[in-house]
Amino acid sequence: MANKWVYMFSEGDMTMRNLLGGKGANLAEMTSIGLPVPQGFTITTEACTQYYEDGRKINDEIMAQAMEGVKKMEEINGKKFGDLKNPLLVSVRSGARASMPGMMDTILNLGLNDEVVAAMIAGNPDPAFERFVYDSYRRFIQMFSDVVMEVGKKYFEQLIDKMKEERGVKFDIDLTAADLKELAEQFKAEYKNQLGTDFPSDPVEQLKLAIEAVFRSWDNPRANVYRRDNDIPYSWGTAVNVMPMVFGNLNNESGTGVAFTRDPATGENKLMGEFLINAQGEDVVAGVRTPMPIAQMEQEFPEAYAEFLKVCETLENHYHDMQDMEFTVENKKLYMLQCRNGKRTAPAALKIACDLVDEGHKTEEEAVLMIDPRNLDTLLHPQFDAAALKAATPLGKGLGASPGAACGKVVFTAEDAEAWNARGEKVVLVRLETSPEDITGMKASQGILTVRGGMTSHAAVVARGMGTCCVSGCGDIAMDEENKKFTLAGKEFHEGDYISIDGTTGNIYDGAIKTVDATIAGEFGRVMAWADKYRTLKVRTNADTPADAKKARELGAEGIGLCRTEHMFFEEDRIAAFREMICSDTVEEREAALEKILPYQQGDFEALYEALEGNPVTIRFLDPPLHEFVPTEEADIEKLAKAQGKSVETIKNIIASLHEFNPMMGHRGCRLAVTYPEIAKMQTKAVIRAAINVQKKHSDWTVKPEIMIPLVCEVKELKYVKKVVVETADAEIAAAGVKLEYEVGTMIEIPRAALTADEIATEADFFCFGTNDLTQMTFGFSRDDAGKFLNAYYDTKIFENDPFAKLDQNGVGKLMDMAIKLGKPVNPKLHVGICGEHGGDPSSVEFCHKIGLDYVSCSPFRVPIARLAAAQAAISQK
Repeated sequence: MANKWVYMFSEGDMTMRNLLGGKGANLAEMTSIGLPVPQGFTITTEACTQYYEDGRKINDEIMAQAMEGVKKMEEINGKKFGDLKNPLLVSVRSGARASMPGMMDTILNLGLNDEVVAAMIAGNPDPAFERFVYDSYRRFIQMFSDVVMEVGKKYFEQLIDKMKEERGVKFDIDLTAADLKELAEQFKAEYKNQLGTDFPSDPVEQLKLAIEAVFRSWDNPRANVYRRDNDIPYSWGTAVNVMPMVFGNLNNESGTGVAFTRDPATGENKLMGEFLINAQGEDVVAGVRTPMPIAQMEQEFPEAYAEFLKVCETLENHYHDMQDMEFTVENKKLYMLQCRNGKRTAPAALKIACDLVDEGHKTEEEAVLMIDPRNLDTLLHPQFDAAALKAATPLGKGLGASPGAACGKVVFTAEDAEAWNARGEKVVLVRLETSPEDITGMKASQGILTVRGGMTSHAAVVARGMGTCCVSGCGDIAMDEENKKFTLAGKEFHEGDYISIDGTTGNIYDGAIKTVDATIAGEFGRVMAWADKYRTLKVRTNADTPADAKKARELGAEGIGLCRTEHMFFEEDRIAAFREMICSDTVEEREAALEKILPYQQGDFEALYEALEGNPVTIRFLDPPLHEFVPTEEADIEKLAKAQGKSVETIKNIIASLHEFNPMMGHRGCRLAVTYPEIAKMQTKAVIRAAINVQKKHSDWTVKPEIMIPLVCEVKELKYVKKVVVETADAEIAAAGVKLEYEVGTMIEIPRAALTADEIATEADFFCFGTNDLTQMTFGFSRDDAGKFLNAYYDTKIFENDPFAKLDQNGVGKLMDMAIKLGKPVNPKLHVGICGEHGGDPSSVEFCHKIGLDYVSCSPFRVPIARLAAAQAAISQK
């Protein structure tokens, strides 16, 4: 046999995750430690890759091995696939190596057709059994049509809702066998109406189509968005798990549930979950009925509950982590359908990591590796202001499914959420229930509120993963999605009305409640202390104001890696002087205008040095093109003309002359200092004078400014500007009669600078990679416009993610690596950092560690993310 495409659960274990996917590897592992798992098989992730290579077809070899697997399943279970007397029904589920909750598809009850249904009923005349068979059949037709043939769920849901209305009942469970039989007929008719062919009755054909559907779901739009957000490569593929059905919808002695060994919202060490009697797994997750808490299972099924508690303990001790499990009880007997390390909120992740260390399950290093750095973001998200919250009365309450506070305008569809968000509105998405295709709208929302569904519904799991506030299962809402309105506690809400939701308590409030920033304490502080103990990369921040710098210091920043001085020019009192400078005719006029700005710049720098308390501060000299500073409004142009003693016409001509076809590659950065050295002089004076003043005030600090010249592409250019800086700085220091050290370095953001780094390093004290521009120039993409066409690149898999958000290690990374290898031997004292947006992206931080950077610099709120990612990189490398 050339390739092994299929493994029975008894042939694998948890180390085979890459081949069997997470679900398959864990089913195999549970089998090997003796837990009650219905015995089936896994089709490997390699088979998925092969399916795409073969032009989206399953080849005969894979299908033949799958049918061998079915044969072995028949022997183990004593039932036969497609048999009339004793049919084997199966479930077909996806399972990628990385957990992707709700992203991919499942088909239950496969193997049913009219003949099998009739034979099953003939063999067991109990009316309750007849109801169960028709219930399973209508579910199968609905799922198969939706997942495999891509006929929308809604057509079938409308038929169910109509039937319930006609019969005067509220729940699916109240429909009789005759009702469900009629529904199954209606479903098949709807299938034919939608697709023009009869519903497939051959179980082997059903199975083949279902396996193809799971492979195909690896490439559906929602899976692609999820993968891009979670750094999951397209090349991994998904496995397919085929297992015998156990029926939670058999009777009232049966049921289904989802549980976590610890609370996924808080991390508290207690069993948490939900259970539904006489239901199938999809009912719990899809939120069709609101389930009962897991503890109630003890009254209904005491033996199965006791066994389940033992299983929970076994799994936690085996995996040394919190487990998320799906299970079914059939006739009071427990079956385990899946387990995985559970998705959790950031506060829960920190608590669980600390508890596992205290319980002896994990070392500090292992605990640091457990936490996804991207999730820390949510801890730094706003909470409601305590006083405002106290004064507010909740209108209603759902389940606090994903913590945080959200306030915004009500929208009813994912598309509206995206559109409103794009025009700068803060929105809360309100839905009956969310489905996986809502993911982009969920991302665009401040928070999500659903009428149906529990703590394990799609909305809850996905929101927790994204760190978005979510309240689910508020059954008191009377929803009218058609007309974009809902009623809660007697008040009617329309699209655009303000609402506030609390994802911790589940409370819902009318109107907008004030939110406040979060703080670092407790377990967060403990995990961060571990991270700082093991990381070797320093973490600085990009900050232009003392407030940003102060926030970043609170979050653990060890310096400023980028202060953009131009942000300081835009304030009302300074912009006028800067515009005068731009419109001046002579050096003297320019110097006089700059002289007005000098005290402001100096004051800014003093405040920054104070905030940093002697930690390093890197100040980038003026970077943007001058046209960004000139007035556009008629009144402002007149004001400038008056100040300059020039005509409006003359000023307009000067403004027009500054216009460039491609300003990002135009007259900016150090090119301005070459043309107008007086700008560099003024900025140097401000930097040095500020440093002298702050150093005098704090003799115990070391104030050592790092002056950064942007956009250098040639060593002579750096040499020219550096000479201006050094002469000015040395004169200031001499005049003050003090000792002060300073450094002059450059940003590496033009490919030519990276290629000639050995020359540039002779003149630079440090390099800092400006990866936003370096990415732009290496790809030849405008970072302001690329968003308009990059989606086509994601759809065609040319790119898997946005190179401006996640560092391109193959191209841009190679230039960085080259610059370090060229620069350091020439100048052993050279220190090297990064200050583009990538400095706060975990996979990019790992790369920076690998190539030997000294520090990363990122926006204040990403500092904890970078600290944790740097520690993970160091621990993983060990």
